[in-house]
Amino acid sequence: MTNIRKVAETAGVSVSTVSRVLNGHPYVREDKRRIVLETIKALNYTQNANAVHLSRGKTNSIGVVLPYLNLPYYGEILQGIAEEALKADYHLRLYQTNYEAHAELDAFEALRMKEVDGLIIASRTNGLEELKGFMEGDRPIVFCENLESDSLRSVYIDHYQAMGRALSYLQEKGYRKIGLCIHRLSGKNSEDRMRAFREHPGIEVRNEWIFTGCYHMEDGCRVLGEWVNLKERPETLVITSDQVAAGLLSEAGRKGVNIPRELAILSFDNHPISELMGITSFDVPSRSLGREAFRMFLQEGAARTGLQTTLFERGTV
Repeated sequence: MTNIRKVAETAGVSVSTVSRVLNGHPYVREDKRRIVLETIKALNYTQNANAVHLSRGKTNSIGVVLPYLNLPYYGEILQGIAEEALKADYHLRLYQTNYEAHAELDAFEALRMKEVDGLIIASRTNGLEELKGFMEGDRPIVFCENLESDSLRSVYIDHYQAMGRALSYLQEKGYRKIGLCIHRLSGKNSEDRMRAFREHPGIEVRNEWIFTGCYHMEDGCRVLGEWVNLKERPETLVITSDQVAAGLLSEAGRKGVNIPRELAILSFDNHPISELMGITSFDVPSRSLGREAFRMFLQEGAARTGLQTTLFERGTV
């Protein structure tokens, strides 16, 4: 197998000269550079990428940790990261966790082993205490959540404020009995949404009106079925995903439930499906979130950046 020493011997130069040519060093005589390049071609020599990365101390790769690849919200975050990474000549290394703690830790272990130059955490399962040891190194970690810390890097949607705006909007429309469809109860973003929902003044909150495990269109169908079977029903539902809202709206049509006369729905994301189906939705700038997360990865030091949501009124409230 051809190695850098073999190239040097064949070209009649030192190993350091070959190394300088491979790394584009300017201080190499042109005749020697030409001989080295011709020898590399003749011997069909290729550099070991891992060795190059170790010698340079960087990989030009960034790890992206996200629970699912098939949800539009995370797809948009990933697209934003990819756009900025391409500009900076970085490659993405994806870690899909399915919200399993051990799968998430695999990404942090890769960071510790210097297999990636940093991590962007689109959604987190492990607590910060479990991750503390990984965060003490010099490789940046960017969290896509509001960590309320000046010592960490975080770019986030203010989900507490967004939920409060959604509830105030529904109150202005005359609604008081409001239910909630949410992904999960754990996780900082979900906790912020739940806290805003329970703390908001002037609305009636009942546990049976809170529907969890809402990720996909079929979950919206399930929720509509559960809503129909309630003895006392909420007048409206806040749904944290357009996909779920679309499934609920479709199932309402099949079951003859009039939207919004019998049940109003307000969603989040403002993905194309919400415009197609006429769903009132808050635009969540998830692609911008991804872009900003990568830019923050490139910057020096800790930082916090919050992004705002925008309401698009359509026909479901």
